[in-house]
Amino acid sequence: MRAAFIRLTMMTEKRKRLQKNQGDTVRVTDVARLAGCSTATVSRVQNTPDLVSAETRERVQAAIRALSYMPNSAARALRSHRSRMIGIVIPTLNHAIYASLVDAAQQRLASEGYSVLVATFDYDLDREKEQTAMLVERGAEGLVLVGESHHPDFYPMLAAADIPYINTYVFRPDGPHPCIGIDNRHASFEIADFLYGLGHRTFGIICAYMEGNDRAATRVQGICEALGRNEIKIDPAAIVERPYSIPSGREGLRILQALNPRPTAIICGNDILAFGALIECREMGLGVPEDVSIVGFDNLDFTAHISPPLTTMDVPAKEMGDGAARFLLDTLKGRTTMRKIRLEPQLIARRTTAPVPGFIFPVDLRNAVD
Repeated sequence: MRAAFIRLTMMTEKRKRLQKNQGDTVRVTDVARLAGCSTATVSRVQNTPDLVSAETRERVQAAIRALSYMPNSAARALRSHRSRMIGIVIPTLNHAIYASLVDAAQQRLASEGYSVLVATFDYDLDREKEQTAMLVERGAEGLVLVGESHHPDFYPMLAAADIPYINTYVFRPDGPHPCIGIDNRHASFEIADFLYGLGHRTFGIICAYMEGNDRAATRVQGICEALGRNEIKIDPAAIVERPYSIPSGREGLRILQALNPRPTAIICGNDILAFGALIECREMGLGVPEDVSIVGFDNLDFTAHISPPLTTMDVPAKEMGDGAARFLLDTLKGRTTMRKIRLEPQLIARRTTAPVPGFIFPVDLRNAVD
């Protein structure tokens, strides 16, 4: 352990000296010098790692990470801007909301002669970093990303490659990164405030796993802030984290219905979870919205056509994809462009939400349905 620490310390000092003298581009010779091996060994570690000893692999990979090194082929493609390819890195292809973003971005990019490479990472930040590095190595000139939170080495890697990128589905005016999206905290705050206005005082949440998913985390934060403003503290047991799937929505509904008291309002992290919750309500003989109100997030196409139609937050995914593509195209052309673009979601009140029976309020929101 001590030997490994000494090696790491020595490599860190070497890296500092190299970065001071090397200029803007990291070369394979820099990696070899830092790792104390030949350039051929570096190449073997990247292309045929099984032919290299574990100790040497570890040393070379540490040097690659320390220098944020990208292969020369990628650097040449990036400098020449001849690949005319843009990478889009999304959590999954299983949800229509991401398909809408990709489709809109692809249409805009195709109009300028660019093609699209799509990679998925299933909410695994290590895998996201690997997939993104692969896109850069293949010559992607720019990247459309989802969310702001990524692997600790992610942004340094992009900086070393000098590649433009934009985060989608988030809006942080005070953040250091270009972004186009919605204020997730404010959107979920609006949902909780709407349900409070209908007389609901006991809430449940079914959301994605929040670790590594800043959208899910800030949406839960917004709900808790809205309820806290009205002196309501949500029970931690009433926050159910599950994968985005219909079975997860069903399971979440069962868990929440086992609580005492049962929630009269359930806020779901997306429409897929909400759909699962609706199915389980029907299975359990619960009336929606008579026994429980349910709200989704995204406004997928099916939400207006199920029975009852789902109350949800409409997210402008197509506008987001188009705007992200426009940003990258402008950046690649050297044009000054807005780095922080806020899009406004819209709460669509349908028939899965209703006032708590007997609740009296000044404005009859039962008419506010789509």
